[in-house]
Amino acid sequence: MTARPVPLPTSLSAPFWEATRRGQLMIPHCARCDRWFFTPELACPGCLERDWTYREVRGTGTVYSVTVVHRAPSPGFDPPFALAIIELDEGAMMLSHVVGVPPEEVRIGQRVRVRMRELTAQITLPEFEIAPPKA
Repeated sequence: MTARPVPLPTSLSAPFWEATRRGQLMIPHCARCDRWFFTPELACPGCLERDWTYREVRGTGTVYSVTVVHRAPSPGFDPPFALAIIELDEGAMMLSHVVGVPPEEVRIGQRVRVRMRELTAQITLPEFEIAPPKA
């Protein structure tokens, strides 16, 4: 099997990848307008402030949208898989895989939580799994 493509950190995204390697999900936050956003941008998409910082999020959210991918976008992916937009509890949207259940069982509105998957010694990928129901 061909190896999965591995993200290449940039100066803008390096803190995100360093955090995932430590098991933390950290995304950009703008203190000026209190907006969380993902992916990292040069300026806050809400107010255009350039002085935003990475902050840790809980790593929980809701499936906002989902599709089941049946044809690999490139070598190294193992279809079928669930690709979803996750609305993090802090408000940011994040594209990710939902794992741990058959892809066709992932539904809009399901609660999810992050889990980390080590791709290489340098890159750990955040994925999401269905969160257990609250007792």
